[in-house]
Amino acid sequence: MTSGVIYRFFAVMVCLTILTSAALATSRIKDIADFEGIRENQLIGYGLVVGLNGTGDALRNTPFTKQSLQAMLERLGVNTRDVDLNTDTVAAVMVTANLPPFATQGTRIDVSVSALGDSTSLQGGTLLVTPLVGADGEVYAIAQGSVAVGGFAAAGDAATIVRGVPTSGRISNGGLVEREVEFKLAGMTTLRLALRNPDLTTARRIALTINELIGMPTAEPMDPGTVQIELPLNYDGNIVDLLTDIEQLLVEPDLAARVVIDEGSGIIVMGQDVKVSQVAVAQGNLTVTITEDPFASQPLPFTDGETQILPRTNVNVDDDREAKLAIVDQTVTLKQLVDGLNALGIGPRDMISILQAIKAAGALQAEIEVL
Repeated sequence: MTSGVIYRFFAVMVCLTILTSAALATSRIKDIADFEGIRENQLIGYGLVVGLNGTGDALRNTPFTKQSLQAMLERLGVNTRDVDLNTDTVAAVMVTANLPPFATQGTRIDVSVSALGDSTSLQGGTLLVTPLVGADGEVYAIAQGSVAVGGFAAAGDAATIVRGVPTSGRISNGGLVEREVEFKLAGMTTLRLALRNPDLTTARRIALTINELIGMPTAEPMDPGTVQIELPLNYDGNIVDLLTDIEQLLVEPDLAARVVIDEGSGIIVMGQDVKVSQVAVAQGNLTVTITEDPFASQPLPFTDGETQILPRTNVNVDDDREAKLAIVDQTVTLKQLVDGLNALGIGPRDMISILQAIKAAGALQAEIEVL
C-alpha cells in the first residue's frame, strides 16, 4: 500500500469519525416535535363491572353504585325500585382511553378501568357497555369486556397481603370507535410544528433544515415552540410524502442549561451545559449524640439501704472539623462538578442545598427547577 493510499485511507476514517460524532448529537424532527392536528384525544366514561367474587361495592356505602344498578336493570325491563338490593358483585368504575389520531369507525382501542367506590378488587369482573365521551361531550367510543387486573389481594383473620393495584385494570382492544374526529390533513396548505421542548435555536435550526430540503423558504420559526410550514404553490405531490420526508430530517436540539431537583426523593438531574463560576464550597454538619446508660447503686453490706437505679448520660458533639473548604474552578464541566462534590463526601440531599446556595451566590450558570 503506497503512502498516498494510506493518507487517503486515514483521511476517510477521520471524516467518518467526525460525521458519526455529529450524528450522535442530532435527533429526528419527529422525535422532538409534533405536527399540528396529528394528536390523540382523551376519552372518559362511567360504567359498571359485574361478576366480582364478593369484592364489589357495598351498596349501603356507595349510593351511586346502587342507583346505577337500578337504572341499568330498569332499561332491561327489570323493576327493582321496591327491592332492597344488597349485592357485592358489582362495582362502579371510571373508564378512560386515548383515541388515536385518524382512528376510523370500527377501530379497536385499549381502555383502562379504575374502581370508583369501595370495591377491593376488580379481578374476574366484566365491564358492561360504557359510552366514552370526549371533551365536547360527544360519544366517540364504546367499551366492554373482561377486565385484566395485574395485582391481587389476599386477607385472613390476622394478616392481609396486597400486591400491585387490584382496583384498576385494563381491557385490551376493549373499546370500539363509533365516531371519527374530522381533520382533513390532505387539504391543508399551512402546517405548524410544535416543539416538545421550546427553544429559539432549535426552532430556527428546524426551519433552516426544512427549507434546505424543499429548496425554498417555506418554513419559518414563529416562536420558541412553533415552526410554521407553508406548502409550496408548485407542490403537486402527496402531503403525507412531504411530512414523511420532513420528520426524518436530523436536527441538533439546543436546550438551556437547567438543573432539575426533586426534594422529595433526592433526585438531581443536570444538563450537559451547566457551568459554575469560581466558588468555594464547604459542607459540614453539627451532630449531637445523647445516650442514656443508667446504672444500679447497691447499698453497703449489712445496711438497711435500698438498691437504686441512677441515670448516666453521655453527650458527644461532632462538629465535623475535618471538613475542608473546596475551590470549584471557573467554568468547570458537569462531570468535574459532580466529581468534585462527590469527593467531599456529599450525599444527594446535601448536594441539593449546595446547588441552591451556589445559585443564590450567582455562581451557577443554569436554571434550577424544583419539582
